[in-house]
Amino acid sequence: MIKLVEDSKMMKMWISYMIPKVEDGNNFGVSIQEETLTLVQSVESSAAHFYDNISRYFRSRAKVIKSIIKFPDVEDFRRGILELDEKEYLRFCLVMSDIRNHYCVLHDIFLKNLDKLKKPRPTQPTESLY
Repeated sequence: MIKLVEDSKMMKMWISYMIPKVEDGNNFGVSIQEETLTLVQSVESSAAHFYDNISRYFRSRAKVIKSIIKFPDVEDFRRGILELDEKEYLRFCLVMSDIRNHYCVLHDIFLKNLDKLKKPRPTQPTESLY
């Protein structure tokens, strides 16, 4: 998850540096850059949210364990920790699937649009005619 956040930040920075100065006409490549940048920002935000949920899980788990220590005879707290762990395991499986999907989408977008991401505007004036 941390790697996805770092990769997203690097992609964001690279795309931002590739956006040319504002000019009139032929901004199709720039719009591709902006859409890709929006997607990368969304992926970064999603990955950061995944990462935040990990600490939230451990805080919740610590509260339940504190209750188990305080009331060792209450079976519901022991069941609660098992339920919490199972729920987190399932959520983690879904998160890993989402991370894989994010990498696949980013790879696909970059692969299909690499030329426009690198050079959003044609270098020759005649390239934009056709």
